Amino acid sequence: MEKRSTLRTQIDWISIIVPLVGVVGLSVIFMIVPEQSGILLGAIRGYLGNEFGLYFGVIGLGIFGATMYMAFSRYGNIVLGDVKKPEHSSYSWGVMIFTSTMAADILFYSLSEWAMYANEPHIMEMGGIQKWASTYPLFHWGPIAWSFYIALAAAFGFMLHVRNRNRQKFSEACRPLLGNRIDGFWGKLIDLIAIFSLIAGTATTFSLATPLLAESVSTITDIGASTGLTIVILLAIALVYTITVWFGLKGVAKLAVYCSYLFYLLLLYFLFGGGEATYILETGFSALGNLTQNFIGLATWMDPLRTTFFPQNWTIYYWAYWMVWCVATPFFMGVISKGRTIRNTVLGGYAWGLAGTFTSFIILGNYGLAQQMKHGLDVVGYINQGGSFASAIIKIFNTLPLTNLGLALLAITMIAFYATTFDALTMVVSSYSYKKLDIGIEPDKRVRTFWAVMFILFPIALIFSHNSMYNLQSVSIIVGFPIGIIILLIVISFFKDARKYLRQE
Repeated sequence: MEKRSTLRTQIDWISIIVPLVGVVGLSVIFMIVPEQSGILLGAIRGYLGNEFGLYFGVIGLGIFGATMYMAFSRYGNIVLGDVKKPEHSSYSWGVMIFTSTMAADILFYSLSEWAMYANEPHIMEMGGIQKWASTYPLFHWGPIAWSFYIALAAAFGFMLHVRNRNRQKFSEACRPLLGNRIDGFWGKLIDLIAIFSLIAGTATTFSLATPLLAESVSTITDIGASTGLTIVILLAIALVYTITVWFGLKGVAKLAVYCSYLFYLLLLYFLFGGGEATYILETGFSALGNLTQNFIGLATWMDPLRTTFFPQNWTIYYWAYWMVWCVATPFFMGVISKGRTIRNTVLGGYAWGLAGTFTSFIILGNYGLAQQMKHGLDVVGYINQGGSFASAIIKIFNTLPLTNLGLALLAITMIAFYATTFDALTMVVSSYSYKKLDIGIEPDKRVRTFWAVMFILFPIALIFSHNSMYNLQSVSIIVGFPIGIIILLIVISFFKDARKYLRQE
């Protein structure tokens, strides 16, 4: 009884109740009036994309530049914590960074994103899908995407391990700039925006990628694909990562390693199983060169005349998407980076993150592109005629040997990615739920279980209401707008506090 009473006094109930009410309310609205809510989301997204596209673009390029300055300036020498060596081995640390940040949507997008670009007028204007449908995924999931995570990971790692602050919240990272104002209304507003953003981001991830998992299970078992099956799978995933909650951070580390092994097997299956290794690697090599040559141009192009709306539909969406995910994943990255320098955290984060994402898109994506360009499998035409991306991916799998075995590997790998990512996320968002929580102390398992359940409510509502990919993307863009401002505050706060720390050394 005393333990329960103690926990109740430790919890920041506003940080739990307000997002709960908000999520339940939105879930009800999406299910009752899905068409009207979709129109409203589209209108808000259109306004933000048209009027504030430059805002997202400048933040993206600016944060990337900030990480480079962190790494190659005197700030890079700062050690995150008073320890002799890092708490985690380089491999364990690296795979945790990749598997706990990308979730299963990286597999969905790796397999299908090239086809999403196929009908874009901008892609045709630039030279066609062979060159640019293989390049743009590397851009949208590349250095700028990872810079959002890495910049905040360094800031949070400094806050937790160097300054030893016991309020593991977004607002606390703004204290060097905002001072005691974060103890009042402004701090509470920052944290509520952060928590709600995280819920929106996870909902988008679940809602986009889970239908592929359902389609895979349906193909293997001959059970008809349906919304009901998708929801059952969502609940099963929630059960898996809820169970892993009870194993703490060590469980996350082990799960991340196992997840990486499954990921490697899937990559090898695609690379060598379909007989397109040469095409895959050459197209990937060309895409890397194309990205390097055109990086600045891609990052700054806003289509001022709105001839194609490509950056508004894609680049701005992705920058907002990464901003939303910044609420939690950098905290986790900062926590596991104890003992590393800021330089090592930044450059190592880029090395592991880009290696994982680039390899995934190059192998999985270019295999599907090979079927489109060389073997007459018209994936793009199938989608244009109303076919789902999940069904299109199944068609790609049908060109590989031992199809059902490959789909089973895909399903297991997706579940492992989900479990690893959301185990880490529940750890972080549970820390948000406390008024104060010392570093090294894990949140109560009951609090983590509560958030594990919360994470599944919104995606079920979005899937049940049959919201389109455009509407799901719109949620991230809308919520990502205020998060961009908070990210800037955190980065500025880091440099201010780190400069003060170096002067005292």
